[in-house]
Amino acid sequence: MIENVSPTEAWNQLKKDKEAVMVDVRTPEEWSLVGEPDLSSIGHILRKISWQNLQGQRNAHFIDDLKKLVLDKNQPIYFLCRSGVRSLSAAQAAIQAGFTKVYNVKGGFEGGQNHENHRGYVEGWKAEHLPWVQP
Repeated sequence: MIENVSPTEAWNQLKKDKEAVMVDVRTPEEWSLVGEPDLSSIGHILRKISWQNLQGQRNAHFIDDLKKLVLDKNQPIYFLCRSGVRSLSAAQAAIQAGFTKVYNVKGGFEGGQNHENHRGYVEGWKAEHLPWVQP
């Protein structure tokens, strides 16, 4: 079973554990238009591998790409997407591929929509006021 952690819990674990990694599984369009977590102040680099493309087609090379970015299958990996759904699927695939310390960041980067249909205010990385950038 995949453990869900809050964005703040993931941030704190990344601060404590230099071996831990965060993998953002959103699309390149989301990274550039919406923004991405900024891990530079805690000495980490955000790893980016799309789980699927804009048309919803799964990245057939996801696990191969993951193995190139995370060399030790025992490293803690925190998967993040927009709301926590795609990242959960990616985390499940990682477990099936033999990765052992896999976490899903619940609420993702932007979380669900508020009463005005805007994201980033209810839950997620942005709502928890964690560092982020828009490249």
